[in-house]
Amino acid sequence: MAQRDARVALRDYRAWRAQATREGKSVGFVATMGALHDGHLKLVRASLEENDYTVVSIFVNPAQFAPTEDLASYPRTVESDIAKLASISHPSGRKVDTAFVPSVKEMYPNGFTQVVADQIGAFVEVKGLSHQMEGGSRPTFFRGVATVVTKLFHIIQPDRTYFGQKDIQQCVVLRRLVSDLVFSHPPSPEHFRVIPTGRDPKDNLALSSRNAYLTPDSRKVAPVLYRALRAGQEVWEQSHWSDTDKQERIKKTLDTARAVVLEEVDRCKQDGKSVDLKLDYISLNHPKTLENVESLLADKGASAIDVSQGAILSGAALISQGNGGKVTRLIDNLLLGFKL
Repeated sequence: MAQRDARVALRDYRAWRAQATREGKSVGFVATMGALHDGHLKLVRASLEENDYTVVSIFVNPAQFAPTEDLASYPRTVESDIAKLASISHPSGRKVDTAFVPSVKEMYPNGFTQVVADQIGAFVEVKGLSHQMEGGSRPTFFRGVATVVTKLFHIIQPDRTYFGQKDIQQCVVLRRLVSDLVFSHPPSPEHFRVIPTGRDPKDNLALSSRNAYLTPDSRKVAPVLYRALRAGQEVWEQSHWSDTDKQERIKKTLDTARAVVLEEVDRCKQDGKSVDLKLDYISLNHPKTLENVESLLADKGASAIDVSQGAILSGAALISQGNGGKVTRLIDNLLLGFKL
């Protein structure tokens, strides 16, 4: 029944999935855009641990790229991706059963344009959770993500699905999608597993397919975002904070984290290696509503803020080398006082 290490077409996949249902077998699912790295493989291993079968999709989704973004140059390495999936196994002998590598035509059968104003047809939006954090710089990104993941969940029918914490906002958005639209697959938000961010063991840089864009010099600078978030986390977790210190705690956490990146920005300008680093944002957000804690503090005061449920400390930075060099967007986050 399984089509191990092989790509499978949509029609054939549906027949395969129906047979798995008849046999009472559980299916785990990992959605990817390819260019697989150890972070992706960590998700695959989590699925192999919990499910009879594991499916991995490889699809560079045009709906989550703005017309000005890197859709055309996004790394596409399907053959090596398939080989990496084939190399993974669980002690039980379980392996990746199916690689689903659809075409744009299969996923958007009635055509597609990246220009949102010109789009016709069915698209999915999750209101109130998509405009902050990454949504501030990429306003159509989560519309594209929610749309393609809805399609993939309908096709794959996963009993459990696995996403990485590095894309924390995506995880919050998609868990809410599963809950609000009462998906049967995955059957509940609890079946939407969030796996801790995969990191480089030497410097803790969050693993990302876009790290392939980094030059040797910019790769040395890239871990600054994680260092900044860790510095902010250390401030947040200091034991002396009381309930009345919310304003100072929030301000000092963010100021400390931002200062680490801004100091690196200055160093990059002075070291003569032509590495250009720009801070996009560092923010504190509520773990469920994603409300910006700093903005809430400014608008409504400390009494409106409840940090007892913890917070998400996240950030993004842009890094490139030389005039006209490829710009790499770095994102990362740490969970303060809660677990997903």
